[in-house]
Amino acid sequence: MSSVYVPTAVHTGDKLKRALKRTLDDTPRQNHQTTIDGGRRMFVFARLVAYVHSLVPAPLYPAFPPMPPSSLQLPIYLLLSLLILAISFIPISTLLSRSFSRLSQISSHLRPAPAFPSCTAPPLATNRTFSTMAYEKELHTALLAVQRATLLTKSVFSSHSKGTLSKSDSSPVTIGDFGAQALIIASIKHVFPDDEVVGEEDADDLRSNSSLRDLVWDLVQSTKLEDSDAETAIGGPVATVEGMLDAIDGGRSRGGREGRIWALDPIDGTKGFLRGGQYAVCLALMVDGIPTVGVIGCPNLPVDDTAPLDSFIGTDADDKEGKGVLFGAVKGEGSTSRPLSNGALQPPTPIKMKPLEDISQATFCESVEAGHSSHGDNAAIASKLGITKPSVRMDSQAKYGSIARGAGDLYLRLPVSKTYEEKIWDHAAGVVIVQEAGGKVTDAWGKPLDFGIGRTLKENKGVVAAPNAIFPRVIDVVKEVLSAKQ
Repeated sequence: MSSVYVPTAVHTGDKLKRALKRTLDDTPRQNHQTTIDGGRRMFVFARLVAYVHSLVPAPLYPAFPPMPPSSLQLPIYLLLSLLILAISFIPISTLLSRSFSRLSQISSHLRPAPAFPSCTAPPLATNRTFSTMAYEKELHTALLAVQRATLLTKSVFSSHSKGTLSKSDSSPVTIGDFGAQALIIASIKHVFPDDEVVGEEDADDLRSNSSLRDLVWDLVQSTKLEDSDAETAIGGPVATVEGMLDAIDGGRSRGGREGRIWALDPIDGTKGFLRGGQYAVCLALMVDGIPTVGVIGCPNLPVDDTAPLDSFIGTDADDKEGKGVLFGAVKGEGSTSRPLSNGALQPPTPIKMKPLEDISQATFCESVEAGHSSHGDNAAIASKLGITKPSVRMDSQAKYGSIARGAGDLYLRLPVSKTYEEKIWDHAAGVVIVQEAGGKVTDAWGKPLDFGIGRTLKENKGVVAAPNAIFPRVIDVVKEVLSAKQ
């Protein structure tokens, strides 16, 4: 039988590789990088040619002399050669950028709330290093919206007349509540027009009381961030009185377990606000009923995260120099604090709950109002835990922020009524911030707080927050004290 010669992929690939090596070796190093990149691409495609060639049926030829390729093979080689030549002139950066751009577009449709993709510029009006953190845009918007609202609340806090009304449940509401809610919901609707908001207030009283409406409108018109980029990022000023009223009424969502819903308390701790104590502007995003983004602005808390809590912090407060802190957190991304400012966001500082080896040395926080938490039960729990330091009483979710950064350790809000239902806006932001700082939050019986069943936590009674390491001991004592009363 006569011998045959079969062209193989190895022969073809080796020839092209040797030719490519000679080309690269002959190319001066100072030549443009595109030449080298093109050469590398030629090598890759040469291997592809070799593979395709191996798939083409090779006719048998006499061993001597070798015969030229068949008419079927020549067009294939010609087409692949032209393809290699064309691709070698396309910069790799162009291929990558176009591919990444397309992937980013696809991912933006898959995620419910897209973060800024890493191929774009960082969000406006931030001094932080850019990252691809989940819910970056939501956090950025919430931080700016709350910061702007605190400018309004601070102007009302320092005034003699706060335009106070009493709601149907006898709780007070001020022109600061209305104005802050209008600014924050306007910001949310500008950036996330399809999101719902559960807000504490509505505009019914303003629509029926022109004098009160004018006071609120004057506040809203005059409040803006000094940094133009920051102000623009959240939509700029509210344009009209009717736009202000509509924004306030934009908080009428009934809540629920599906979709993106923001929980807003424009002034949490209104009684503390009126008496000159602590208060907070609180905003949280819940995704499918789970608090996911949390922001709390506390104009009267010290900026210094290491400043200890004292017995006067809840009753004799002010927003002077060295005061004003903005807490923020995203589920799975950690918690931060930063100084409140009049313009762009200040750089953040990561915060963690304080390691506590001896629970008897804990500082626990509770509400000022006895109608919000049972002071007697709190004292009994502290005694069983061996805590001898007096409790720190303050209003609002400033308590959540304080324990999250280690100024305090425990937060107890024990039920005083079998019928009272906690509001979701009183806890959603604080829960995210404490959890991301290394803590755990449940109701007084150890059940997770359920934010997905409406505007209240009607399936929960009380709230307990503590560092993860000591939480089991704390909740056991809480249940022991409450069980003894039944």
